[in-house]
Amino acid sequence: MESLTALLEDELKDLYSAENQLLKALPKMAKKASSERLKDAFTTHLKETQGHVQRLETIGKSLDLRLSGKTCQAMKGLVEEGKEVISEKGEPAVIDAALIGAAQRVEHYEIAAYGTARAIAEQLGHEDAAQLLQETLDEEGSTDKKLTALSEGEILPAAIQNGSEEDE
Repeated sequence: MESLTALLEDELKDLYSAENQLLKALPKMAKKASSERLKDAFTTHLKETQGHVQRLETIGKSLDLRLSGKTCQAMKGLVEEGKEVISEKGEPAVIDAALIGAAQRVEHYEIAAYGTARAIAEQLGHEDAAQLLQETLDEEGSTDKKLTALSEGEILPAAIQNGSEEDE
């Protein structure tokens, strides 16, 4: 990393890889979810993720960067953890709670990564890129809040109501 420009390029490539990995993971998470609202949340976020990829491609073109060719190792690990949840058997509401946990870990990673990339883009005077990165950052934060509300308002109470707390 010899410059902020090089760091921004690396961050954007990392995000591009992360988002493309998510495009493959989200449909599997939606399929595993038993709650219709959780299925809908994953499906909605899949559509948003497609938009995130398009925004990154727009940024790449504007900065004359080729974004492919890097694998985001952090997302690879987070997706693996999600696959572990998908393979689990058990009380559906508990599985849904685990899916939300896995999804929120992804969102928190993305929030940190997009915030970093946006701040660098701003410092380098790439205002259009910074604006697009902020739009995605806002969507990621909104998704995280929606997942929390769904977890606390529906999924966790359902897990308790369905008798999943055997040691009570």
